Amino acid sequence: MRIFYASASTPNAEFRSDIWRNNLYLPLVDLGHEVVEFAYDLQETFQHVDIFNPRQISFIKENRPRVTEELLRQIRVAHRERPVDLFFSYFYDACVLPEAIEEIRSMGITAVNWYCNGSYQLHLVRNISPKYDWCLVPEKSRIKDYVSMGARPIYCQEAANPHIYRPYPLPLDYDVTFVGQAYGDRPRYIKGLLDNGIDVHVWGPGWRKSADGVPEQKQGSIGHDLMDVARILATPEGWKAAGDRVRRLLGRAPEPGRRLEGIPDKAVGGVLSDEEMIRLFSRSRINLGFSTCGNTGITGEKIRQVRLRDFEIPMSGGFYIVEYFEELEEFYEFGKEIVCFVSHEDLVEKIRYYLRHDGERERIRKAGFERCRKDHSWHKRFIDAFAVMGL
Repeated sequence: MRIFYASASTPNAEFRSDIWRNNLYLPLVDLGHEVVEFAYDLQETFQHVDIFNPRQISFIKENRPRVTEELLRQIRVAHRERPVDLFFSYFYDACVLPEAIEEIRSMGITAVNWYCNGSYQLHLVRNISPKYDWCLVPEKSRIKDYVSMGARPIYCQEAANPHIYRPYPLPLDYDVTFVGQAYGDRPRYIKGLLDNGIDVHVWGPGWRKSADGVPEQKQGSIGHDLMDVARILATPEGWKAAGDRVRRLLGRAPEPGRRLEGIPDKAVGGVLSDEEMIRLFSRSRINLGFSTCGNTGITGEKIRQVRLRDFEIPMSGGFYIVEYFEELEEFYEFGKEIVCFVSHEDLVEKIRYYLRHDGERERIRKAGFERCRKDHSWHKRFIDAFAVMGL
């Protein structure tokens, strides 16, 4: 197929990452498709997707028409040169005007959007999703919500690119490691491990600096944009997002520059590059993962989802212990390919057990690697999804 591809390399500028280029763009090329990439720097656009942030709304209002105009211009040029079969994007509502997707489809091009934060930020794609032919959705619990808003979802779980995520022949330098942001109950888990004498090290935003990450941009005020906010507040996801933002503004995040209480400097690293992170998976006896990405803000019930890390670590040959989430059972055999924990006490017990049993840990590590290589590559995900689409 001839595919026009549009996405930023990463949704987080501070990560020094090519996460989506590595995991979406490159597998499409590997599969033999002719991929035309949207020649536009979307990084700043991806830093302004929060319609509840008054300082972002004005930027979105000014930026979205510019991105839309250039997107349509480039697609028309590419389509005239040789027909484009598929428009593949990772877009938020803030990226493009909905009518642009309709125009792309009117050219006879199938339009598909990938989005992976629907478990807690579905409101950020509510306007554009019904305009696509298909939406690739990794959150099974959200399939019915996509349908109810007029979209056509295909369940397409996250995965990893085996050409990027691979084992390295490195010595085991660390007992337990975690790579990711410091938020939710992650700091409590890490501090609990340290209190139990477990040598755990963490890398990522928020562990040493402010937990709210990149400073907010200084744009505009809410003004005439109140109607946009009102439309979003009409949805349950919108109310949750607004509540989350209010709690952050009330100061529940650590102050800028403060290290999280109880976690010593020697246990905290900085933000890793993609290659540094992948190499770390091979340097760790145990790699940790957390399935919780937030809570409802009303009942306090946790929101869990399958994460990209659930495939990155096993694909890189790392031994993986992750917070239990039922949907993960569709992808791995627990205790044979990965290990899950259900509480702090359970995590401590399992870490101690697998640090003592090298042979068993090694068998599970190898089985997880083999399963991931066989079943959980982006190449396989795309082949399966395109078959559903009839492409």
